Amino acid sequence: MIYSITPFTTLDYPDKLACILWFGGCNMRCIYCYNKDIALSKGEISKNEALEFLKSRVKKLDGVVFSGGECTLDEDFLPLLKEAKALGFYTKVDTNGSNLEILKKAINFTDYIALDFKALKSEYKLITNSNLYDKFIQTLKYLISIDFPFEVRTTVHADFLSEYDISLMSKMLENVGYKGIYYIQNFLETGNDFGSLNKAVADFNPKNIKSNIKIKLRNF
Repeated sequence: MIYSITPFTTLDYPDKLACILWFGGCNMRCIYCYNKDIALSKGEISKNEALEFLKSRVKKLDGVVFSGGECTLDEDFLPLLKEAKALGFYTKVDTNGSNLEILKKAINFTDYIALDFKALKSEYKLITNSNLYDKFIQTLKYLISIDFPFEVRTTVHADFLSEYDISLMSKMLENVGYKGIYYIQNFLETGNDFGSLNKAVADFNPKNIKSNIKIKLRNF
């Protein structure tokens, strides 16, 4: 089920006026996650309620963002994605890339994907409290192989990821054939994340990142 609905956003879908469906539940516990309440929730908004909301936004919005939590884990994700597409919306899926089987079923109803690159394998368990790195890599390589429009993004808390780490992550993306923009997002301090994190003590200077892939910054 859906945790909440953001009725209007100009920031979460490139060049689109959109709403966001926030799906409760997640298979990661990322230390910097500012959607902690969503990740821990099963949600209270039903599929039918969400569908009625989408119908009320036809011709008023361009797109629908499916986010979470991890939206691909919810049984209502695919049905609502198909309904949104049938209503004429552009659709964007935010995902940690751990559920490729569902993403393959969703591809024909999806226009754009934002794929979270949490960390390299050596730091993945520390950052996500999961062992899902290999599943992320499978999804990354699949999206590249079918030439699907998607972005890769990494959230940075400088006490856990340095400019050197991001440089290595960029190199990995280059090596597997990613040619899109690599978005680096600054940690958002809300006081409600799994790591109970404060502002980073370490410095992070994006100018020190070495990358052959184009990098864009968010929230810096």
